[in-house]
Amino acid sequence: MNTTTNTTPITSAKNNKAFTDLNGLRAAGFWPNGKAPSVRTLRDWTRLRLLPYHKVGHFVFYDVDEVEEFIRTRLKIAPRNVA
Repeated sequence: MNTTTNTTPITSAKNNKAFTDLNGLRAAGFWPNGKAPSVRTLRDWTRLRLLPYHKVGHFVFYDVDEVEEFIRTRLKIAPRNVA
């Protein structure tokens, strides 16, 4: 029995969206190499409903395009005030 996780994107037949799991989301290339948030951080963001996600039964999937849009628009750090 193979217990490795499948990180290949799942494509919806209805609207051709690519869904992935948490490990696939970390490897999607949104963050610089070595700077991806931890699995715990992504789970916390999901629990707090900061990341857009889709549940199928008890499985949680992420739409790569929706998460990328979230990162570009809402995940910004304000610059420090330099006096």
